[in-house]
Amino acid sequence: MELYYREMGQGQPLVILHGLFGFSDNWQTHAKRLSEYYRVILVDLRNHGHSPWSDEFSYELMAEDLKELFNSLKLSKVILLGHSMGGKVAVNFAQRFPSYLEKLIVVDIGVKAYPQHHDHIIAGMHAIDLERIKVRSEAEAILKQHIDSDGVRQFILKNLYWKEKGQLAWRMNLPVLETKMAEVLAEVPEIEVMLPTLFIRGELSGYIRDEDIAELEERFADSQLVTITGAGHWVHAEAPEEFLDAVLSFCLR
Repeated sequence: MELYYREMGQGQPLVILHGLFGFSDNWQTHAKRLSEYYRVILVDLRNHGHSPWSDEFSYELMAEDLKELFNSLKLSKVILLGHSMGGKVAVNFAQRFPSYLEKLIVVDIGVKAYPQHHDHIIAGMHAIDLERIKVRSEAEAILKQHIDSDGVRQFILKNLYWKEKGQLAWRMNLPVLETKMAEVLAEVPEIEVMLPTLFIRGELSGYIRDEDIAELEERFADSQLVTITGAGHWVHAEAPEEFLDAVLSFCLR
């Protein structure tokens, strides 16, 4: 699949993968800062953002999509960074195609399976009748009935766009993402990664717990973990300066 991407800067490529329900726009501010040092490439994964939709959706396919993009852009010695679901895509890619990469950065996601925890978000999106809603504020009011966090609501609302005058649409393929949720939350294959790897977690997030660290160290022999104080799952948005410091300290050493 030919993925949508945007890029800025020059030099060694640094490729960034968004998480579930996200797309490349979420990372533009960080990309501008990182582009002072690298050729930053922001990717929309399949069924997200501006990339094509497909009924086929798995980490293996997303890794193949990424390989196709790397070959098209003739990328090598890539620093690959992924957040949440994008982090699992990055790990899958590193397991299968390590020769393309120099370093790996995985943001607030582990390798274990996770329980379903997106039901309230999906219910909120289903509650929005796109045939009836004519202003974005109505959609936000509906989401507020299902999602307490203002940050999460705004994150989801970024996916709403005007398909044509008076007609809103989602930038994500919600039916497929909902159907494939068990695969999104599944455990990463037990294949050792030898690349220098940085895990970044938010102190207030439960995605990487202290009891998960031993398994990460076993599967990623050359790895380190940075915990950012006061941040949750969207660590890059909640503590941007600390996040960028951790990324650049690892990349530039």
